[in-house]
Amino acid sequence: MGDHLNLNRLIFFTAVIEAGSFTAAADRLGVAKAVVSHQIARLEEELGVTLLTRTTRSLHATEEGSLFYERCVLILRQAESAYGEMSLRSAEPSGTLTLTAPLDYGAAVVAPTIADYLQAYPQMHVDAIFDDSVNDLVADRIDLSIRVGWLSDSSHQARRLGTFEQVLAATPSVAARIPADLAAADAASLPWIANGALKNALRWTFSHGQREAVTIETRPIVTTDKTPAAYACVLAGIGVSVFPDYMAAADMRAGKIVRLFPEWELPQGGIHAVFPPARFRPAKVRAFLDMLVIAERRRIRETSVISTLDPMAP
Repeated sequence: MGDHLNLNRLIFFTAVIEAGSFTAAADRLGVAKAVVSHQIARLEEELGVTLLTRTTRSLHATEEGSLFYERCVLILRQAESAYGEMSLRSAEPSGTLTLTAPLDYGAAVVAPTIADYLQAYPQMHVDAIFDDSVNDLVADRIDLSIRVGWLSDSSHQARRLGTFEQVLAATPSVAARIPADLAAADAASLPWIANGALKNALRWTFSHGQREAVTIETRPIVTTDKTPAAYACVLAGIGVSVFPDYMAAADMRAGKIVRLFPEWELPQGGIHAVFPPARFRPAKVRAFLDMLVIAERRRIRETSVISTLDPMAP
């Protein structure tokens, strides 16, 4: 093995793994394919192991290659953090910002923030993943993940951006068929649409002040696998379901849906920005986060009107 660690070879190696081929890695790095091939060959020679198995049609990491890749990702992150520390005060956003967010919050808040971000920093590129699944921030090289709901214990660093209310919603036509004297405790009798993306889509607890609370077990007439699917069913007038206020706000203001039992509250959830372990944040992350904080505050102001809406108003 060589006397000196060559970080450039680690960059070439991780690029090949992530791009899936020497050609794609060369395009990403802006070098010739032969340069990539040479650097990988030198790296394998220095380590004394085979990192990649190659055929005419595919490329795969060996067991040693997979283990080495995991270490390389951590090493390169630390190197990036070291450079970021030295230029923390004066650095401008550059490169690619990779972020994830749930589909509903991504559409309502993150996408408009990306538009503002790219207008302010036209040299930037954004890789946005809107999905309800939780990504591995280190392995997937995610710069920023927006988590909505109840944040589980994690080794990652997190910053709370705000909170959201959950609202029981229906179209005005469905709401009109609900008896005016129906109590929240009897809400299980409503035509429920279950959102399978939630951990417990059938059990809901409504609270009224600090002392009064009722819990219901629903029997849905429709079960969906994703929040947008449940929302589409509500808009179609099939029944009722629970949604975060940021998703329902615009349609409530437009009168397309209304909030049921507005005097009762469902548990609030948190909105967090989650980062991979690092002491310093790159300028591209800090700048986006500043804009997202402003967007979240604006959203909270705009959605606060929901609590005053009369579900039976014409």
